[in-house]
Amino acid sequence: MTKVLIVLTNTAKFDTLNRATGVWLSEATHFNKVMTDNQIDVDYVSPAGGYVPVDPGSLAEDQLDAINNQFYTDADFRNRALAHSLKPADVTPSDYDAIYFAGGHGTVWDFPKNKPLGKIAKSIYDNGGVVSAVCHGVVGLLAIDGDDGKPFINGKQLTGFTNEEEAINQLTDDVPFLAEDALKAAGAVHTKHDAYTEYVVTDGRLVTGQNPQSAKGVGEAVLQLIQK
Repeated sequence: MTKVLIVLTNTAKFDTLNRATGVWLSEATHFNKVMTDNQIDVDYVSPAGGYVPVDPGSLAEDQLDAINNQFYTDADFRNRALAHSLKPADVTPSDYDAIYFAGGHGTVWDFPKNKPLGKIAKSIYDNGGVVSAVCHGVVGLLAIDGDDGKPFINGKQLTGFTNEEEAINQLTDDVPFLAEDALKAAGAVHTKHDAYTEYVVTDGRLVTGQNPQSAKGVGEAVLQLIQK
C-alpha cells in the first residue's frame, strides 16, 4: 500500500514578534489533495507531536479556496493533522514511500535541527522513497545527513522560499535565518523563479517547491515518482 508522511510544524509564534505562525494551510492541503485524489494514504508527523498550529494568514478569506475549505472542515484532517499529529518516535519509516515537509514560518524554528525527522527522511530515501518539501518547509532538509558526512542536500538541485519573497513579506529581520541562504550554505544548487509563482525542481528522488503556489506541483511530481 502506497503511503506518504507529511511533516508539519509545532511553532505557534514568532520569537521576535507578537505574531502568530504555524503551518501554511494550503501547503499541507494542496499537496494532500493530490494524494487523496489518487487513493494514497497520508499520515502527519510534527517535531513534538500533538497540536499543530495553523498560520492565521492562511485562513484569510482570500486564502480559503475550495481545497482548503474541504480539509479544514474535515474532522479526520483536523484530528490527525492539527490536534494529534504523530511524534517522530511513532513513525516506522519503512511504512512510507515519500515524506513531505510542508512550510509556514514556524518551520524555521523547529525543522532544521530535528535529527529524528532527518533520520526518518533519510531512511525513506535509502529505501527508494521520495523526499520532498515546499516553501519554508525546505529547511527540514537541513536536518538530513548525507552518507559522506556532508549535508544530504550538498550538490543537489532544489528550490525553496527565496530571500526576495521574505523581503516582500517584510520579515527578513524577524526569522533566525533566510531559507535560501541556508540551503546554499549547505551546498545545495538553489534555483528560483519570479516571486510567488509556481516553481518545482526534481533531482532524482528529491522534489522541492519554491512557495505556497508550488504545493500542488510538488504533489504531482512526487506522485509520478512513487507510481513508477
